Amino acid sequence: MTEIYVDADACPVKDEVLRVAERHGLVVHVVGNTWMRLTEGPGVRRVVVPGTPDAADDWIAERAGAGDVVITADIPLAARCVARKAKVVRPNGKPLDEASISMAVAVRDLHTHLREIGETTRGPAPFTKQDRSRFLDTLETTVRAARALAP
Repeated sequence: MTEIYVDADACPVKDEVLRVAERHGLVVHVVGNTWMRLTEGPGVRRVVVPGTPDAADDWIAERAGAGDVVITADIPLAARCVARKAKVVRPNGKPLDEASISMAVAVRDLHTHLREIGETTRGPAPFTKQDRSRFLDTLETTVRAARALAP
């Protein structure tokens, strides 16, 4: 059965995920390092992991698989989930899959290297209404595709 995993600590679309999941009757695991106020519901699972680096990523990557959907802006986590055949959607609505994850990892690594050698990088673009709208459209499409694949 399809489940949704949210890398939640800095996720701007948690409420949108919960609405889509409720409409489809899916369980959502909202994973973070701190307790978060969320809409209550029978399918909402709060998961608070230790505050160690990558604890939330590890929890999600160990559980998400084929037929599941992962919401994250974290490229290394996305790569781990894509390798396990999960569908991945970034909060800006851009999906990551086997065809796009390599480029996303390469760009992330390049930006990391540039910062390490002292270059100034702009960082991510501000989150917009268009991003939220694109996210909802992409999540709806992704959930339908994942449910078709779920065991």
